[in-house]
Formats: sequence, structure tokens, C-alpha cells
Amino acid sequence: MRWTILCDFDGTVSVEDVIDSLLSEYGRPGWQQLEDDWRAGRIGSRQCMRGQVELLELDRPTLDAHLDAVRIDQGFPDFVGQAAAAGVPLRIVSDGLDHAIHRILARHGLQDLPVSANHLVARAPDRWTLESPLQAEGCGSGTCKCSFAAPGRRRDDERVLLIGDGASDFCVANRVDFVFAKHRLIEHCRAAGIPYMPITGFQDAIELLPRLLDGSLLPPAHSPLPAALPA
Repeated sequence: MRWTILCDFDGTVSVEDVIDSLLSEYGRPGWQQLEDDWRAGRIGSRQCMRGQVELLELDRPTLDAHLDAVRIDQGFPDFVGQAAAAGVPLRIVSDGLDHAIHRILARHGLQDLPVSANHLVARAPDRWTLESPLQAEGCGSGTCKCSFAAPGRRRDDERVLLIGDGASDFCVANRVDFVFAKHRLIEHCRAAGIPYMPITGFQDAIELLPRLLDGSLLPPAHSPLPAALPA
């Protein structure tokens, strides 16, 4: 089997959610109501994120200084190296901010990783807006992660691993072949019967990836995948 990895960013690669950290320091009133509306299902994440980004008030130097303080999972660079050595493509697929992801990754020498995310655009020296070039019809997310799983276009020997942590990964988790899940995504996979392994961070993923690639993490061919596999 030939595997491809789709990896979420905020809360998965980064220790904290970048947009939440920006809003808590630089968001004007109204961003929390948008958050509440999204969590209640009254609006989609694209509408929520666009509205929240337009409530940010900070200039580019302040933004970049903030991003330079965002920490990532210490095991992520080694995991990227492990995947590359095994010939497994890895793409960051995020409903977050492209500028933030590129800047944070570059600080760790990972600027060559492909990134698919919402596009952050300056509309004034201290005002911002969000474009979502990867949205899809019928999808409320800014980045339609399901389009990257593309199950209908895969060959019989191609498989997709998702690594994620939260609500933006719920839909695509149903369309991939296996999940390394953190936080809320663990409960979703368990409830939906999606084959997964729980991880606390990328050190766990480093230990699990060889077993996924050699097939020992998976049940025998043609047998149904259980909702959760033993460690």
C-alpha cells in the first residue's frame, strides 16, 4: 500500500490554536459571539473565521512577533523526517491561516512542506480579511479537507492517513483509511466507528507510523477494521 498523510495544524502541529490565541489578545468585541454561534451550529467555520479575522486589530510586525512565539509539538519535525525517509508524502491541510502556518513551519526549517489553508489578506495596516480558495459547494468550512482525501480518485493500492484533533477533521475522518487522533477527534472516531489510534503527540505518531506502513497496525486483509485498534 502507498500511503499519503493529511495533517491538521492548529492544536495538532501547533500546541495552541493560532486564531484563538490572536483573538484573545487582539480581537475586538464580537468574536466570542461568532465562536458561540459556530459551536452551536448556527454558522459554519468559514463564516465564523472570516468574521473573527475581520475583528482582529494588529499590524504585521505585531502579528509576526506573536506567531514567532507559537510553539509546535516537539516531535513534529522528526515525524516529518521519518515520513520523508519512508517516501510518504505529507501535506498540511488546515482550516486556519496560511500566513501563520508558513511562518511557524519556516522557523523550524519545514518551509518546504505543502500547505493548504485559508488565505490571510491585509486590507489596512492593522486590519485583515480572509479568503477561502479551497472551499467547496455544500461545505461550511473554509478549507474542504474532504477534497484532499479524494476517495473516488484513488488507486486500489493508495491509502490516506489523517492526523488531527478537532471538529474541522470530523468530516474528512470518515473518508480516509486510518486516523491518528487527538482530543475531540478521538471521541468522534470512536462514536462513528472510524479506525483510529489515539495519540497524545507526534512522539506517539513516530512509534506508530512504521507499524502502519508495514501493515502490522492494521487487521488482516479483507477483515473489517475495528473502531479502535490496540496499541
